[in-house]
Amino acid sequence: GYAKYRVLVLCTGNSARSVMAEALFNCVGTWFQAYSAGSHPVGRVNPFALEQIKTLGLDPKSFRSKNWFEFAETQTSSLDFVITVCDNAANERCPEFPGAPQRVHWSFPDPAATTGTAEQVRRAFSQCFDALRSRVETLSSMPLDTMDKKQIAEAMRQLAK
Repeated sequence: GYAKYRVLVLCTGNSARSVMAEALFNCVGTWFQAYSAGSHPVGRVNPFALEQIKTLGLDPKSFRSKNWFEFAETQTSSLDFVITVCDNAANERCPEFPGAPQRVHWSFPDPAATTGTAEQVRRAFSQCFDALRSRVETLSSMPLDTMDKKQIAEAMRQLAK
């Protein structure tokens, strides 16, 4: 096979956007092995995020909300990319991650901040999930085997425009 790129997706609470992105990268993004974490993890994954993850056929129980320091320790494998998916996390001072990963910011509104009926909240999660999926699919359809890490990071940044 081919080498997988290791991606860490970050947001503040690690309960919604970052977890959905982790699931999508692992499911749709054949070139990627993804993880997610938060600067201030809330300790549980949002049930609406788990609903979206289930549509991929993944076991929602395998997802948890965790602190980004779990990935900053030296004994963890090095990372290739760190993607922040919320503006707060993008502005926070990240720990040093092993492997000098490329940093990329993908801004997504927080679906968990949606107020209204369960249906409205569910729609916000669905829209966020679809937007993430679109980026991961577009990225995965690129000739990644001919690109280096800097070029892939640049392609990730272009997708955010």
